[in-house]
Amino acid sequence: MSQREHRFAAVVFDIGETLLDRTREYAAWAEFFGVPAHTFSAVFGAMIARGASVSDVLDFFGDGVDASALFARRAAADGAVVIDDRDLYPDVRAVIRDLHELGYVVGIAGNQPAMVSEQLRALELGADFLGSSSEWRIAKPSPEFFLHAASEAGALPADTVYVGDQLDNDVVAPQRAGLTSVRILRGPWGCLNRDADAEAGCLAIIRSLTELPGLLGVRQNHR
Repeated sequence: MSQREHRFAAVVFDIGETLLDRTREYAAWAEFFGVPAHTFSAVFGAMIARGASVSDVLDFFGDGVDASALFARRAAADGAVVIDDRDLYPDVRAVIRDLHELGYVVGIAGNQPAMVSEQLRALELGADFLGSSSEWRIAKPSPEFFLHAASEAGALPADTVYVGDQLDNDVVAPQRAGLTSVRILRGPWGCLNRDADAEAGCLAIIRSLTELPGLLGVRQNHR
């Protein structure tokens, strides 16, 4: 049976740039560092294209200060961005609802501080569970992260789809753990980093979450 013929049980979403548009977050960092937003964005994009992480970018602008210390300093300076509906991509709520109606368990799990997952819970997105690396004490790309996500969904890894934007963390890593991946091409990583060999193992490459319900169809044994 091919991937497209397989009837999955659960769909788990990455957080940053899959569900959350980080425009306000990155603008707040630019203000914190005292640089124009377009300068921060340009340097961010250039570093990401070379394989850097968000922490690497913050270390660069923070002159080597650890990223966690920078988060604390920004919070103390009242520079924290409280996540609200403005930070959600416009397709998020409808797709979670549609996947539920098709019979899927829907989860949200990513590498995020506990504060982010707490604020997402307050938005009541309708997911069956929501977890983060800080809460689970396991981070992507560890296989245990994805096995834990599948367990939270009450599904076997082979019956779980993970949707995200980053090649290493959201495409290759879940496949190694036995899950099926769908890559969404948005945010800095989705736009800048492409790899045909890595993407060949995906169930699909999408540009909007609205493509998922039609891609997955009605789940067998609809709950």
